[in-house]
Amino acid sequence: MPRHGLCQRGFTLIELMVTLTILAVLASVALPLSQIAATRNREEQLRQALWQIRSGIDAYKQAVDDGRVTKSLDETGYPPTLKVLVDGIKDAKDPTGKKIYFLRRIPRDPFCDCASKLDEETWGQRSYASPADTPAEGRDVYDVYSYSTGVGLNGIPYRNW
Repeated sequence: MPRHGLCQRGFTLIELMVTLTILAVLASVALPLSQIAATRNREEQLRQALWQIRSGIDAYKQAVDDGRVTKSLDETGYPPTLKVLVDGIKDAKDPTGKKIYFLRRIPRDPFCDCASKLDEETWGQRSYASPADTPAEGRDVYDVYSYSTGVGLNGIPYRNW
């Protein structure tokens, strides 16, 4: 028996509008979560970079204390530049004159959007003679910090990490 009504095909305008509204709500929830995930990733890169550089600085200081790197009486025993950690320095205890290397490379500050700077220039450097609350460069590199003015997800400014 044939039907005498119109056949409906497709979606009504209201069904399409409801679907688009649901998708918009889901997208507005997902976007902040993806931004937080991206920030967490950059913060983890910052933690790792600071750990690597600080470990290299500590290893240099330990090499000085062990007599493997020569220093004068007016030096602190910390590296004069970050580049020394990568370029290496002559081992004073090795008769063949081999170099000691403390880092393979200097990692970039992940919060520095400065493509024109060298990797070691992306970090603020604190000398041994400068106070912790007002770090300043000097004759050596005692510590490094981020130039970023941002605040981490933990509420601590990146500069103080």
